[in-house]
Amino acid sequence: MHALVTKVNIERDDEEDRRNLTENVAPMVAKSPGFVAGYWLEADDDGEAISVVFFDSEATAKAGAEMAQQFFASDQAPHAVRLKSAEVRGVAANS
Repeated sequence: MHALVTKVNIERDDEEDRRNLTENVAPMVAKSPGFVAGYWLEADDDGEAISVVFFDSEATAKAGAEMAQQFFASDQAPHAVRLKSAEVRGVAANS
């Protein structure tokens, strides 16, 4: 199993953006090949938010990273959210 760890900067955090995350972004990611589970963490005081999405293989996690980069480069991405990084890591342990 591999994880895609994504960091974004959020300029504002309002109900519309949270609704977009829960109604559009998370369900879209959940349909990705190899998707296992995803967690989107709230932004810190500096506006940095992190998501951790688990995939069944390194290849599907890398495809997820590419999808994230394409999404944030598109018109579909919220204008108040900017991608900082998208990194694939192997899962060392889980419980």
